[in-house]
Amino acid sequence: MREEKPKAPSQKNKSAKTKSWFWPIVYSGIAIVFVGMIWGYNAFMKEDSPGSADIAQQAPNDNLVVETNASKETLKYPFSEDLLDDVAILQDYYDAEASEEVRENALLVFDQQYVTNTGVSISVLGQPFEVVAAMSGTVAEVINDPFSGDEIILSHADGKQTIYGSVSGILVKKGDEVTQGQPLGTASENELNTEAGIHLHFEVHEDGVPVNPGSYLGFQ
Repeated sequence: MREEKPKAPSQKNKSAKTKSWFWPIVYSGIAIVFVGMIWGYNAFMKEDSPGSADIAQQAPNDNLVVETNASKETLKYPFSEDLLDDVAILQDYYDAEASEEVRENALLVFDQQYVTNTGVSISVLGQPFEVVAAMSGTVAEVINDPFSGDEIILSHADGKQTIYGSVSGILVKKGDEVTQGQPLGTASENELNTEAGIHLHFEVHEDGVPVNPGSYLGFQ
């Protein structure tokens, strides 16, 4: 009996086997490449942009916040509002259109001459009281003058300047940033205006020109 030789596998069968493993390998390779691209992109973006921890560590621009808030402020009294009931305006701001009585009360006598008052003279029961910043700003100048009384000039974000005269025990210096309501010193007396006794001479300037503080503040 003749022994039959085993038949060699046909080309068709070989092709079927090749297809059974070829495409899964191709798909797996594409998936690996795609995942690698995504991982690389995320790693690059993480290094390129600050993370949440970095953002938390960044110092905020405090000066910008202060300046923004200051530009929205309105003028307040240069003393604690708790003292308002005891405040007296000894001498008014000189306004040519004001009543005769107000104009007379706004004339200061110095060296036998009348001088118009460019601010208001504020007294609290004739006693020393704490002088505070009417608005946030920068100390533009501190003037020491024993005759007319020491003076503080503040510049503000809206372009105004406020001036605080006849002040002793000054707590700020030129260049300091101050906030609204911050203590500046204590009202005192001076030789220029002895008639007023212990008082604060308060001025408001716009574009370098004195204006009536009463147009912003309702002094009693």
